[in-house]
Amino acid sequence: MGETSSTQTGADSPVVVVANRLPVDQVTDPDGGTRWQRSPGGLVTALEPFVAGQGGAWVGWSGSAGDGPEPFESGGMSLVPVPLSEEEVDRYYEGMSNASLWPLYHDVVEKPEYHRTWWDTYVQVNKRFAERAAAVAAENAIVWVHDYQLQLVPALLRQSRPDLTIGFFLHIPFPPYELFTQLPWRSAIVEGLLGADLVGFQRPAAASNFVQLARRLHDLPARGPTVEYDGRTVVARAFPISIDVASFDELARSPEVLARAEQIRKELGNPKKIILGVDRLDYTKGIGVRLAAFEELLEDGVVEAPDTVLVQVATPSRERVEHYVHMRETIEQKVGHINGVFGSMAGPAVHYFNQSMPREELAALYRAADVMLVTPYRDGMNLVAKEYVAARGDLGGALVLSEFAGAAAELKQAFMVNPHDVAGVKSQLVRALRVEPAEAAKRMRAMRRHLFRNDLDHWATSFIDALRSGAHGGGADRKADRDAERSARRGQPGAQG
Repeated sequence: MGETSSTQTGADSPVVVVANRLPVDQVTDPDGGTRWQRSPGGLVTALEPFVAGQGGAWVGWSGSAGDGPEPFESGGMSLVPVPLSEEEVDRYYEGMSNASLWPLYHDVVEKPEYHRTWWDTYVQVNKRFAERAAAVAAENAIVWVHDYQLQLVPALLRQSRPDLTIGFFLHIPFPPYELFTQLPWRSAIVEGLLGADLVGFQRPAAASNFVQLARRLHDLPARGPTVEYDGRTVVARAFPISIDVASFDELARSPEVLARAEQIRKELGNPKKIILGVDRLDYTKGIGVRLAAFEELLEDGVVEAPDTVLVQVATPSRERVEHYVHMRETIEQKVGHINGVFGSMAGPAVHYFNQSMPREELAALYRAADVMLVTPYRDGMNLVAKEYVAARGDLGGALVLSEFAGAAAELKQAFMVNPHDVAGVKSQLVRALRVEPAEAAKRMRAMRRHLFRNDLDHWATSFIDALRSGAHGGGADRKADRDAERSARRGQPGAQG
């Protein structure tokens, strides 16, 4: 993608997105040259049209330690890099964000660590992000700040630029009072978020947790989804994030993907049933739970390999963090043990891939899989579950879903499980493997109908409409619903949807 460099790039932007990462990755070509390439993530897909369409700016880290590049234009957006030193990456990103906040916000599945040096660096980096955003935002601009790495930015922006309309969206869960209050810097985080006009969460319970914290920690007047703070009304509401459903549906119907799905089944030895797991390698995802459930079903003789196989894709993640290295080793040992006992010359029982896979290959895996197994202990949303449903325009397949994933509130026709209950996971997995095609199709049709009405565009539009309308919903909500219905009709699949 083409880009131009300018120190003035992004100045006077009417809309500004502030996120930990820029929407582009730097890639090196075979000739040794470097260029910026659009990132594949869902957030970029959702926000690029909104930012680019209004001549807006995106503030974020380039992904490499050291001096960041000068601001530049790319994809119709002004990109404003925020530099981070090696030490800042270590303390702000890998430390405070991913070893303190991430485990705390995910129900303390792993014990969080709290270090004052990490917090001091988190404050310092949040100030830098806020300064960059303040410098490029036009008078009365809309600024949309994203996720747990930048929770102090709304208040910092409010101090320097009270003219701005500020939204914040948290992509991960937000914990209840009893958990959150163990954080030594709990008051500062809440005050940081209260700098926003609208604080968005994945689920209503998370929004309620935040309102309760503001009320109890700061003794603030709160009513329903609103908190009175510093002469302003702050609104906390749920905006469940989604995917580009029509685009994923189209990809999964393409002849290339369908042919690849057939090829995958052949490569796996044409098993009768394929169970699939696709996750970032993270302790919150419950990969060990599904391995344990599958192993017990093999031991019980309820399923047999290679008639029934489990394919687990675990995308590498945070490989410099000790927890993650240990977890990867544990999972690999478990896979080796299961295959040693239940594999045969015909093939392994578990096909394990510790690698990233392109979107087309994932779509083919979704089409090939008879059962999608999604078992996180806690997840803000879980877009893999939504991708699987979007990919199944044939109305085949069955989704087994943890009730602790945000997606469980929407994909109600999935086979729900408690990932802490291995016996329950086994029971629902067997139900999903044996479900009648007519019942499977009925469940899939209902979930697809919901997704087409509540796609990625609906998520972004409804948040921005709520922010623009003073975050009080009402007319904005109704407008967003009408827009969603129109886009759903345009992209709605026919008889198979």
